[in-house]
Amino acid sequence: MTATRATRLPSFGDGGPVARTMRRYLVRSSVTLLAVMLLSGFLLPLLSMLTISLQDAGQGTISGAPFYPASPATGTFQGAEYDIYVVPIDGVDRSLMLVTKGRVQSTFVDPADPNQTPIVWQGAWRTLKQSWTFDPKWSNFATVWSQLSFPRLLFNTAAVAILSTLGAVLSSALVAYGFARFRFPGKNIMFVILIATIILPFQVTLIPTYTVFTKLGWNGTWLPLIVPHFFANAFNVFLLRQYFLAIPRELDEAAMIDGASPFRVLRSVILPMSVPALVAVTLFHFFFSWNDFFLPLLYLSGKPDLQTLPIAIQQYNALYVTQPSLIQAAALMTMAIPVVVFFLAQRAFMRTVVMTGVEK
Repeated sequence: MTATRATRLPSFGDGGPVARTMRRYLVRSSVTLLAVMLLSGFLLPLLSMLTISLQDAGQGTISGAPFYPASPATGTFQGAEYDIYVVPIDGVDRSLMLVTKGRVQSTFVDPADPNQTPIVWQGAWRTLKQSWTFDPKWSNFATVWSQLSFPRLLFNTAAVAILSTLGAVLSSALVAYGFARFRFPGKNIMFVILIATIILPFQVTLIPTYTVFTKLGWNGTWLPLIVPHFFANAFNVFLLRQYFLAIPRELDEAAMIDGASPFRVLRSVILPMSVPALVAVTLFHFFFSWNDFFLPLLYLSGKPDLQTLPIAIQQYNALYVTQPSLIQAAALMTMAIPVVVFFLAQRAFMRTVVMTGVEK
């Protein structure tokens, strides 16, 4: 008697290779779906801004207008231009030109062949759906560019942001290096006091600093927006100090054996290994300075030639509140530089992290 050996088929319920493959596939699909949903949530406002910026000024007020940039479709008949509507005829929707309007019946002409016999349609033409064509208004950006004197505002904003960022990064790196590598009396107490300034409300120091800057004659200049950042920032110092502490001291000692001074150690050892932290501090401060509204409004309100983009955009919004397309175009143009800087800096940041990990 020959014993038959049953063939065991792969089962999804056991721990076989098929089940493991399916589980990995489900996990990856779920993670991908979640990432797409999160990305869509972040990009939808930007997509809405871009769509509105390319619309005609009055498109949003027209009933039945599409969400994308479009203009009412028109056609030419006997030298005149007429709007095109979607007309139901014998159960079929046709796009026809409305040449004669009437309460009970209206006359339409086929825009593809205007020489055909006009079509008389029974019904109220106001109930018909207007036909639209995709028509982005790229001229909105040119209008904003000229009306806002955008090159001057862009130069002012970039100058203030770059100069203040340089001061903030350099001063914070020096202070953080001192707290991370040197021993001196009261270091811990001074560091705690420095960190405590983070919780100090901005409104507490507003009037004293404004009074000091006014007595110095800096009111109406860029100096109040730039000079204070050359004296470090508690948040930046804390971030850089923690990163400097993670760098082995043996590297400092090896450089000192070769005759390097403390400043040379900072320049040749600490800073090259701290590029990710420096890039992060640079991004934080650059975006803060670029988007800052209150301080430029406080010190540059009487100097239109020195004002930055946030102030100009606010004034532009007040003047063109009934034209959201121009407002959104101005906002997108203001966002362009920070978005480019972010992606370029993020790429450098990731490349630096990979290179540092490989070297270590």
